[in-house]
Amino acid sequence: MTDRHATGAPREISVGIGAGAGAVHATSGKELATEDMVLNIGPQHPSTHGVLRLRLTLDGERISAAEPIVGYMHRGAEKLFEVRDYRQIIVLANRHDWLSAFANELGVVLAVERMLGMEVPVRAVWMRTLMAELNRVLSHLMFLGSYPLELGAITPVFYAFRERETLQAVMEEISGGRMHYMFNRVGGLKEDVPEGWTDRASRAVADVRRRLPDIENLIAGNEIFLARTLGVGVLGRETIMQYGVSGPIARASGVDFDLRRDEPYLAYGELPVRVVTRSAGDCNARFEVLLEQVKVSLDLADACLARLRELPQGPINQRLPKVLKVPEGHTYAWTENPLGINGYYLVSRGEKTPWRMKLRSASYNNVQVLREMLPGNLLADMVAILGSMFFVVGDIDK
Repeated sequence: MTDRHATGAPREISVGIGAGAGAVHATSGKELATEDMVLNIGPQHPSTHGVLRLRLTLDGERISAAEPIVGYMHRGAEKLFEVRDYRQIIVLANRHDWLSAFANELGVVLAVERMLGMEVPVRAVWMRTLMAELNRVLSHLMFLGSYPLELGAITPVFYAFRERETLQAVMEEISGGRMHYMFNRVGGLKEDVPEGWTDRASRAVADVRRRLPDIENLIAGNEIFLARTLGVGVLGRETIMQYGVSGPIARASGVDFDLRRDEPYLAYGELPVRVVTRSAGDCNARFEVLLEQVKVSLDLADACLARLRELPQGPINQRLPKVLKVPEGHTYAWTENPLGINGYYLVSRGEKTPWRMKLRSASYNNVQVLREMLPGNLLADMVAILGSMFFVVGDIDK
């Protein structure tokens, strides 16, 4: 376009070259110049399940740049850890990924027990492993139901919640909680399971396994679902390594790494952990990994239940002093959470509260990589990509 200085002489102004570059005006024959659009996706109302903001730069309908902006749910959990004793920390820790509360608790108690040099009763070790796998299935089922919903398929979420309720019943029976179980304790678990619980848990696992094909058949071969996910949102192995992406998202791109197998904790060293991987690295591969991991976790849960039946009755925890102080030093405990690697770096100065407790959450890295994934894709595919990254916003802002 042209403009004029105060002197009256015309000057050329470059507005910006966008999707219209190369287009020619019908009457004047001149090229059309378009300006890139900056679009804010979110932040949404805080009553939603999490607030994330994406700042997208659009070149026509194609994304040319993406910036995930976090911090809208920041609760300062790491600073709160520093003024809570080791029993109270568990309450805070199980909430950052509200779909993986038991797994979140686990990392804290493992770090403290390591610093104390404490041996946990065998029965507690196997119970922890069982509950970690049931919690993993609950988390995966949520995404297996909600992801198709984001692409327009309403029915799968009802099937997924039916299976979730089946497992929630046995988890609620022993802990009293549906989301924030608060069942881990330093030295073991809160209490032993009630009589007959292992049989009820076995039936629940069998029911979920038997009905899982209902969800698979609804989605896996659906033409619309495949059209929206195949070849969309491809994430490369090198990018994963650079950003520290982990869990199902990394394994869908061929990263064959799972702490349960590669650095076993709890009872995983005695279990045949099958690591599910895919090579495509697209939205469909991520969904397939999640679905297959549910089957693996159900198998591991069955193995834990079988072992628990063989174990003699015994203690489920260690007796602790009224005021628990951790020796001076530091340690890092990481676990394979449902969404990826979750780690706690604990620094103690010999007091009843940690001097520092740094949280390494899976969702933070899994969201940061969106700045590499989204550019080049159509805006219409953004929802499919975003939904396939399987993150919880509370797990990002800590």
